[in-house]
Amino acid sequence: MGWNAVSFDWNRARAFLVTAEEGSLSAAARALGLAQPTLSRQVDALQQELGVVLFERFGRGLELTPAGANLLEHVRVMGKGAMALSIAAQGQSDQISGPVTISASDAYAGLWLPPILQKLRQQEPGLSIRVLADNDASDLMRREADIAIRNFRPKEPELVAKRITETGAAFFASEAYIAAHGHIKTAADWENANLILPDEKTAFLGALQGMGLPVSAQSVAYECSSYLAMWEMVRQGLGVGILDVNLGDTEPGILRAAPDTAVLPFPVWLVAHRDILTNQRLRLVFDFLAQELKKPPSATQT
Repeated sequence: MGWNAVSFDWNRARAFLVTAEEGSLSAAARALGLAQPTLSRQVDALQQELGVVLFERFGRGLELTPAGANLLEHVRVMGKGAMALSIAAQGQSDQISGPVTISASDAYAGLWLPPILQKLRQQEPGLSIRVLADNDASDLMRREADIAIRNFRPKEPELVAKRITETGAAFFASEAYIAAHGHIKTAADWENANLILPDEKTAFLGALQGMGLPVSAQSVAYECSSYLAMWEMVRQGLGVGILDVNLGDTEPGILRAAPDTAVLPFPVWLVAHRDILTNQRLRLVFDFLAQELKKPPSATQT
């Protein structure tokens, strides 16, 4: 193989790849943890090394040139290879101390994980734990996180998943709200429920209606992009929110707002990349989370 023909820097190729996928230098710089001028210099240097123009500027954005679009597919193959190398290398590590990134919804991250992580750090003080609190599923294939707590089973064959428990969601409100408005029992009660939806209204209402609940746009008082913020709004008496019963039933001053409505079931899965589980540090954290998440949240605080 003529290795002397490879005359570019991989870091610059990575800068090109991430800029193309993110659509702008600022977004790519955030994704890579670099200053935007540094990233821009890397992309410019790659263009000079390759002798081609990769991007054209349109307003504040960037658009791939035909040459850039052709080369992007080759760089994507390189990126997948680099990611596979990183995962495989991490899988060979036998060190317990070091970083671990755990992805979970903001409700689980804020209401369920803290006592579990405190216990974990007490047992393994060498761990450095990063919590990615996001209601969108993290991309484990691209190493956005090492381990994820999800409510659905992954489809990717490279991921391993362990079903931790079967739980459910119910509607909750503060004692003060229930005292003022009563429990939700009839269709009229649902229509005037002051729902606080932790998602875009149309999609979430459609899901609830699909479960047979007589809710409509009139039922919605607030929309909120965060489950954790929604829950604080419930606690302060603004309306009715939906949450995992393991969390809602343990909250002082909170009651089930629709006690006659069946719990909406869903599973809890623990997910990681298959190769990563040969890493002793990540395997320890995976197994610890699997054990602790089987317990109700109230039990993890003791």
